[in-house]
Amino acid sequence: MPDLPSPQGAAEAALFSECWDAALSYADLCTAGSAAAAELAREAFAQGIRELREAESATVRSRRSARLPRIPLLLTAVRSTAAAWEEAGQGHKLDPDLRLWLHSEQAARYTGPPLERPVALRGLRDLQPADAELLWLAEAESLPLPLVARRLGLDPATAADELAQVGRLFRDRCHRNHIDSPLDAECRSYARLLDAVTRSPAADAPDDLSRHLATCHRCAEAAACLRLHGGGLPGALTGGVIGWGGLAYLERRRRAAEARLGAGRPDLADTDGGHPADGEPRSRLGRHGPLVAALLVSLLALVVSLMPFGDRGDESAERPDADRQPVADPGPSLPSAPTGSLATPSPSASATPSAERTPKPENPGPEDPDPEPQGTHSASAAPATTARGEPAACRADYDVVNEWPDGFQATVTVTTRDPLDSWRVGFTFPDGQRVTQMWDASSDQDGTRVTATAADYNRSVAAGGKLAFGFLASRDGTNHPPSGFTLNGRTCAPV
Repeated sequence: MPDLPSPQGAAEAALFSECWDAALSYADLCTAGSAAAAELAREAFAQGIRELREAESATVRSRRSARLPRIPLLLTAVRSTAAAWEEAGQGHKLDPDLRLWLHSEQAARYTGPPLERPVALRGLRDLQPADAELLWLAEAESLPLPLVARRLGLDPATAADELAQVGRLFRDRCHRNHIDSPLDAECRSYARLLDAVTRSPAADAPDDLSRHLATCHRCAEAAACLRLHGGGLPGALTGGVIGWGGLAYLERRRRAAEARLGAGRPDLADTDGGHPADGEPRSRLGRHGPLVAALLVSLLALVVSLMPFGDRGDESAERPDADRQPVADPGPSLPSAPTGSLATPSPSASATPSAERTPKPENPGPEDPDPEPQGTHSASAAPATTARGEPAACRADYDVVNEWPDGFQATVTVTTRDPLDSWRVGFTFPDGQRVTQMWDASSDQDGTRVTATAADYNRSVAAGGKLAFGFLASRDGTNHPPSGFTLNGRTCAPV
C-alpha cells in the first residue's frame, strides 16, 4: 500500500493550489522572461513555506500571531528572493526597473528597522491572521466577498460587516504605527489633523496639510491607509506590503477577477477541476507542456517533502490585543487538502485564469491568443461604426481606476474586430498628462500623443478578442479622458 502524504504535506499541497498563481503572477512582473519567472516563483515558494512553518511554530509556543497572511507572505518572499538574485550576480534575470528599485532607499525600508517600515505592512501584521486574510483577499486579490467568505468559512450574510470592522481595525493599527514612527517635528504636528480629516469622506484637507502631503512621502503613504473611503485602500495595501510593482500586481488581480466573473465563473477559486468555458482564453499548457509539467512535479515534491526547520524566535512585541478574538473566525492555520488531485491541476484550479499560472511564451503565434485576462467585457463586441458610418476596426474603453492630486492610474481595454499578430494602440491626452509607468505594454509619448506597443507575451489577439494594458500617469489639474484611440493606425470607436 503506498505511503500517504502527511497532514502537513497535504496542507502545503493545498497551499500551493490556492496561492501558486499569485506568486507566479508577481514573479512574472519581477523578471525579464517566462523561464526566470517560473524559477523565481519556485524558489520563493520554498522560502515562503519555511517562513509559514516557523511563524506558526512561534505562534503555538507564545500565542503571538504577528505574521503576514499566506499570499502576501509568499509575495514578499518573491521580492526577497529577487533581491538575493541581484546580490548573487543574477540580476540579468530581473526586470530592469526592479533592479533600480532594489538599490533605492525605498527598498531598504522593507528590510530596515521595524519602526521605519511602511505602515501598511506593519498594520497588516498587527491584525489577527484570520482578519488579515479577509482584508487581503477582499481588497488586494479583488475576490468577490461571497467567495472570500466561503474560502474562510465565514457567514456570507455577515461577511460585509466583518470586512468593514476589519478595515477599521487596520486603520487604527496604521494610525498607531504612523505615530510610533520616527517622525520629524513637522510630520508629528500634522499627525492628529491627518487622522481627523481621513475619518470622514466629507472632510476636506486644509491647504497646509495638502501641501505637506504633496511633499512628504511617508505621511502621504499613511494618509492612503487611513482613508478607508474613496477606493484607495487596495493600492495602499499592496504598495505598502510588497513594494515594487504593487499597483501593477493589483491591476492584474482585479482584471483577472473581473474576467472570471464576466465569463460566469465566480467560484473558480474554490474548484480543483473543470475546463475553460467555450470562448474563454485557454492555457498555454499545450505549447509549454514539458516546462510546466516539470515545474509542477518539482513543486509537488517540494511541498510534500520539505521537513520542518528549526524554531525561530518571534521578533514582534506582544500586542495589547493579542487575546482578542478575530473578527473573522480563524479556522485552521493552513488550508485543508483539496478534494481534487493536485498532481494534474486544470487551468481553472486557482483564483485567477490560467494565463497567470503558466509561463509566457517567447514567440506566440496567431493560433495562440493571449490568455492574460483582458478587461471586463465579453469577447464578442457589438457592431461599432466610425464617424463616417463605416464599421470600426476596434472599440476602446478607458477607465480611471484611482486618482490623486498630481496623478492617477488607468486602464485601456480594446476590442478588435480582426485577429492580430501584434498591436499598437495610440491615444491623445487633452490636459498634458504624462505616462510614468505602463504594464502589459511598452509606452512611448510624443507631446500629448501616447503609443502603447504589445509585449512579447500578449501580441496575438483573436478576432473579437480583447487586449488591455494599464498605466500610471502624472497630471496637473484637470484630468479629462484621452481621445483619438487607434489600433495599428485604424480608428477605434469609443465604448
